[in-house]
Amino acid sequence: MTRTADTHAAQSLATGAIGVSLLHAERAELGFARWRTVHEWLIGVTHQPQIASADAGLFIGVPALAFAVHTAAAGSERYTKTLPALDQAVHRLVRLRLDRAHARIDSGEFTRAAEYDLLYGLTGLGAHLLKRDPHGDALHDVLAYLVRLTQPLPGTDLPGWWVRYDPAGRTSATFPGGHGNLGLAHGITGPLALLALAKRSGVTVEGHTDAMLRILDWLDTFRQPSRSGSWWPQWVTADEHRLSTVLQGGPPRPSWCYGTPGQARAQQLAGITLGDTHRKRVAENALLHCLTDPAQLDQITEPGLCHGAAGLLHTVHRTAHDATHPDRFTAHLPALRARLNAQLPSPKAGFLDGTAGVRLALHAADRGGAPATGWDACLLLA
Repeated sequence: MTRTADTHAAQSLATGAIGVSLLHAERAELGFARWRTVHEWLIGVTHQPQIASADAGLFIGVPALAFAVHTAAAGSERYTKTLPALDQAVHRLVRLRLDRAHARIDSGEFTRAAEYDLLYGLTGLGAHLLKRDPHGDALHDVLAYLVRLTQPLPGTDLPGWWVRYDPAGRTSATFPGGHGNLGLAHGITGPLALLALAKRSGVTVEGHTDAMLRILDWLDTFRQPSRSGSWWPQWVTADEHRLSTVLQGGPPRPSWCYGTPGQARAQQLAGITLGDTHRKRVAENALLHCLTDPAQLDQITEPGLCHGAAGLLHTVHRTAHDATHPDRFTAHLPALRARLNAQLPSPKAGFLDGTAGVRLALHAADRGGAPATGWDACLLLA
């Protein structure tokens, strides 16, 4: 592994030591571990120069470390000297990323997922800021950018978040006109969740509600009805967008990152903050349909937070907390936990796909789904 690759791996919230530190922080806050252990994991990350270039985001580099340190502080006096320096670095990065994003919009060019998404883009930086500095200018400016992102691309009928490449970021014959992504991790339900959570916290910008409604109208276009609930595709092609139809055969894997669970939670949050009880009910019914559909559940074949059973379990917990009828969700929790326990253990140690994320989800489940440290703010579930 090259030095650059090794640095990225160590500073990855998804797979590296930063993500594992979230587990130790949660365990320490619950009294199951020593805070010294958390400190040792965080110190280990700082032995290398921190990634603060334009490709840094919530899940890589300085913002990932800032999120982990803030989470480890857990409202205490820990890291009072470290956090201000990290704040400054994050704010510089946010300004750099925003300047580039607005210049791109001004030029009329298509965006890339990494400009705006949760894992690597401005939505992820906003998720950290909502937790760390909810009333600061930086979050305000990120939200204002997301409002602008929802405006149609000039001279087209495409939404402002349309990506000219395929979901892997490549030119592809399968996606000749690019794609529109509906996922929570890399698609437009990430910005929707952030806008909804910010509004729920009393933080809004000009055009905030209109932006949410534009996203929701687009999601409604591609919502696929069924007898017991709805589902949304992971993404749509240019042809599907032009025809306002979905050519895919059925619901994707019910994962946090791309599937109906993450999409439904974002729309439930939007329904709550907009006072739209119908939309909230549709979102909740869509998730309930997942939980009663063996064909969907059997697509879960791994334990992790991102694609697997831990992510589904934790998303259901968070959704149940805000549901009109929580018991309809909590009735499924024992089976979901059993499904998680039945998965082969991950050989990875990390947060998104590894054992750290699984253990965090189980600790949260023991507390009714609410983490002690709020680590799931990086998933935009609460």
